[in-house]
Amino acid sequence: MATGVGAMTYRSRKWLAAVGQLEQCVLCGAFGVQVAHRNQGKGMGLKVSDALTAAICPSCHHEIDNGTTLTRDERRERMDRAIVLTIERLAERGLVVPA
Repeated sequence: MATGVGAMTYRSRKWLAAVGQLEQCVLCGAFGVQVAHRNQGKGMGLKVSDALTAAICPSCHHEIDNGTTLTRDERRERMDRAIVLTIERLAERGLVVPA
């Protein structure tokens, strides 16, 4: 894991697989999730850290990425909330265990 200018971005197939194991959207409870990366902080064609992902349904994912009913700040707040809820669910289910 790296942060800062010129640092490598955290990538983990295990992390993404764990997020994908959550069957219900952490925001609305719908079944069938996508592993969605946070948009803020990415560059052209680049994804942010895999640690900044959320288990959300296609509808919530679309609303956060392209929706018109929320402001940009509201979309960012919703994604941040989804990331925190995803981490909480991963810990509760034992899918992420501290080293």
